[in-house]
Amino acid sequence: MSRPMIRLTRIERYVMVRTLMGVGAALAVITAVILLIDFVELSRTVGVRAKEVTPFDVFGLAMLESPSVILVLLPFAFLFGVLAAFVNLNRHSELVAMRAAGLSAWRFILPAAGAAVAIGVLTVVALNPIASAMNARFQRVQGDMMEGYLPEAQKAIWLRQGDGRTQIIIRGDSRIPGAPVRLKTVSMFVYAVDDDGALRFSRRIDAAEAWLTRGQWRLTKAREATAGAEAVDYDSLSIPTNLDEHTALQRTAAAQAVPFWSLPGVIRATEGAGFSATTYRLQLHQLLATPVLFAAMSILAAAFSLRLLRLGGLAALAGAGVALGFVVFFLNQFSMALGRADLLPPFVAAWTPPILALLAGVTLLCYTEDG
Repeated sequence: MSRPMIRLTRIERYVMVRTLMGVGAALAVITAVILLIDFVELSRTVGVRAKEVTPFDVFGLAMLESPSVILVLLPFAFLFGVLAAFVNLNRHSELVAMRAAGLSAWRFILPAAGAAVAIGVLTVVALNPIASAMNARFQRVQGDMMEGYLPEAQKAIWLRQGDGRTQIIIRGDSRIPGAPVRLKTVSMFVYAVDDDGALRFSRRIDAAEAWLTRGQWRLTKAREATAGAEAVDYDSLSIPTNLDEHTALQRTAAAQAVPFWSLPGVIRATEGAGFSATTYRLQLHQLLATPVLFAAMSILAAAFSLRLLRLGGLAALAGAGVALGFVVFFLNQFSMALGRADLLPPFVAAWTPPILALLAGVTLLCYTEDG
């Protein structure tokens, strides 16, 4: 016997459509503001300092950078959009008619929250990888435009590889454009891992160039210096590695620039190299908690807009909802900062603010609906 499918009534579909329209309008406004701010900022930093850069190039850079910022501010789209939709329904007495017909507030709020969860899942599994790829391309294009302007300290690339016996810290002055992973003026600091896990300096290798091939670094014009021994010069030298082009480039990226689907592999590879993966774990848990945060913002916004218009104070209550939404957002950012500083476990830092916001919204809704 097949299980009955969950079907929405016409009123529930109507409220959900109005809610999604409000969220879409709020997202359009947020997107326009972010694009304008990014365009002005990039015009000031890139357009003035880089050569032969047109306004269209700057706008293209803004289009590449903006999606990552939009995803961070997407909870506000649900907060403002749902709040505007329900206040509008309240002002037109549509909520009053629904309540008079015996329809519980849960009936038209839960479909909106369910839609927020679905959009949150889509954001994590599809939009986040797209935004990460665009952000990575933004970094490359901006670096090419600013070539010759950035100081050497900002162009330097640091990598780390290793296993249970050896750890190698790699520094390259810059990356050769057009090559997959090819570094200039490279220094490799090799450490041996003792039985107690302590690192003991073993040798240093300097080379004019190093490029990553399958399973090894190939060095040219290398000099190897070992403690207590004379330095040895090599025309070419090969160093085994467990890095590949994909993981090596991700090691140089911030956690926000790593796509959702790549985070588990990056965490394993980073910890396998003896490096802390706290920021990557924090990013993974934050993405997993995104649907809960979207639903919490939707329920909070709806709960603050159910007050009957004839009773007055709706505008003040809606303003309080907006203020509480900002509190939740800054609490989330503060919790993430504590997680990055290892003061909170990544799971606790990422999941606590969304769950608290969800519980606050449900509690307020229970108080409003059931007394």
